[in-house]
Amino acid sequence: MYEDMLAQVPLFQGLSRRELQVLSVNCRERDYPAGAILLRQGETGVGLFIITAGSVHVTQTAPDGNARDLGDFGRGAVLGEMSLLDDMPRTATAIATEDTRALVIPVWDFRAALREAPEISIKLLGVLSQRLRAIERQQQ
Repeated sequence: MYEDMLAQVPLFQGLSRRELQVLSVNCRERDYPAGAILLRQGETGVGLFIITAGSVHVTQTAPDGNARDLGDFGRGAVLGEMSLLDDMPRTATAIATEDTRALVIPVWDFRAALREAPEISIKLLGVLSQRLRAIERQQQ
């Protein structure tokens, strides 16, 4: 049902239709009124969010207390994908700037899907490796 939306997530590029179906079973649609916090910097991530309607504003507070605007994100934006893979705190805060709907994959359901279809893990490692290589090239 949500396979097409998941196929747009960079982390899931390269997954087969069947693998996307395994993940899509765990998707939940959630509505957030304007002003609601979807992600809070410093808190443990509970999943990935794909914005399907509305808009969110993302900010990040530096250790010195200065806030930095990371921008406004609307339909198709993906937030919090790293929380699916690690248990580290969120690195930014996302607040709905208007009524917003998001497709959410809870981390516990995502990890259950990986146990069901371990080949997804292999493909995700490939995507992460590509990201690391791109960062290395930028630093040279």
